[in-house]
Amino acid sequence: MTAVLQVRNLQVAYAGNRAVDLKTLDVASGEIVGVVGANGAGKSTLVNGLAGWSRGAPRVSGEVLLGGERIDGWPTHARIRAGLLLVPEGRLVFGRMSVEENLSTAFTPLTAPGRRVYTRDEIYELFPRLAERRHHLGSQLSGGERQMLGIGRALMMGPRVLLLDEPSIGLAPKLVSQVLQTMRTLARAGLSILLVEQNVRAALEVVDRLVLLERGRVVLEGPAAHVGNDPRIAEAYLGATAA
Repeated sequence: MTAVLQVRNLQVAYAGNRAVDLKTLDVASGEIVGVVGANGAGKSTLVNGLAGWSRGAPRVSGEVLLGGERIDGWPTHARIRAGLLLVPEGRLVFGRMSVEENLSTAFTPLTAPGRRVYTRDEIYELFPRLAERRHHLGSQLSGGERQMLGIGRALMMGPRVLLLDEPSIGLAPKLVSQVLQTMRTLARAGLSILLVEQNVRAALEVVDRLVLLERGRVVLEGPAAHVGNDPRIAEAYLGATAA
């Protein structure tokens, strides 16, 4: 498979403290790569570094290629227009706007091979609950509904790669499964997804490959079926006892 997102020697440091030191990471067309790890492992810092956004002022170096083109020197808004979309942990929702209004946009994505712009009706098909709540304000939605809406808004921008930061936080188990299984549907349609997740058990059900971060470094990587049986995953994240 062709890598849509390629990351090489990415380093993110705050005040001299290196939060991420990633040698290489690829996400192919139609692939879901899961990034897991404990709190403070650098998961959110990783996706924020890829998106070119941060609450602080980190030093970021390394190469980020989208569709073979280097974008690491680009501002965040240019990366978005090129198709690198981040749905942050706090969701991507306007609280004073209705669901319908949140899914109305004047944003016109740049055209590119394999790039699909989802319509509002298609978002409602993916997330029927949003259709039911179309006249409710963003602030009136549950955590799961806001997560669906944030993903929907990102899909309407025509992502080539979707970066999801902790989509299961605060969600009931049934909604976690629904949201992640929808990601599997999107991947089958060709979308590339980098999924940052603390719920390792849920992530293992949908990702193709899993990456384990510790202190900003990759300590384990491989196909989900294989990595899920590794003692470091089984003991620390699945509550299992290693053989």
